[in-house]
This record gives sequence, C-alpha cells and structure tokens, in this order.
Amino acid sequence: MTAEITRINPDQLHPTPGYHHITVVEAGRTAFLAGQCPLDRSGALVGHGDLDAQIDQVAANALAALSAVGAQPDQVVRSVIYVVSRDAAILGAAWQRLTHSAIGPAFTTASTLLGIAQLGFPGQLIEVDLTAALPT
Repeated sequence: MTAEITRINPDQLHPTPGYHHITVVEAGRTAFLAGQCPLDRSGALVGHGDLDAQIDQVAANALAALSAVGAQPDQVVRSVIYVVSRDAAILGAAWQRLTHSAIGPAFTTASTLLGIAQLGFPGQLIEVDLTAALPT
C-alpha cells in the first residue's frame, strides 16, 4: 500500500510561493528526519558563512536521508527551514535556491520558513527539518 498524499490550498487563504497550506496523508508510515545541517560526511561545516554552499550541502544531506528510508522529495509532507537572517531578501533567496534544488519537491507541501538568530554550529546559516510519508 502506498501513502496517498493530498495537498490543498483553500480558496479562503492567501496564495503561496509554491507550498501548500494543508497536506493530508491517508495511509502509510511516517519518517521524521532530524534537522539536516550543512555538514559533510566527516562532520565538518561546509561553506562557513556561505548560504548558497550550505543550502547545496543541506539539499544533498536531505536527499541522502530520504533515500535511506526509501523516500523521495515528493513524499515529504512537512518541512521547516531555519535561516540565520532577519533579511526578507535573504530568506526569499534561500527559499528559491531550495525549491530549485534536487529536493525542491519537498517544499511544495506544508512548509515554514523561519529567520532566526543562531544555529548550533559556528558559521552555520541553514538547517532543514523534513517529515515524509512512506509506503507501507
């Protein structure tokens, strides 16, 4: 059995830049991915202070994590993106780079983009949390 995923944007709510207000999963298993950081396999931070390089690493890490549970980006049902910035232009640029990356389909679901003050590693500018619906 595969999980049926329905994404909805009610007419009563504002248009979105690509995500959906509501994601409904009818059946299946759920995988909760830990926050994907811009770290390489050795645990070293990639692109200290370079948002684009970090987004590319986060996308690669998220793709690997999804693959490890047999999931694809289009099976993501919830995402939260944390970016160290208060600047709306930087947040928008991060959104654009993520949505055009290999994991772009993950962000067509229920998504939240947050500008925050700090993340766990010095020089870290982004982290992405994903939840995926898996076939049973």
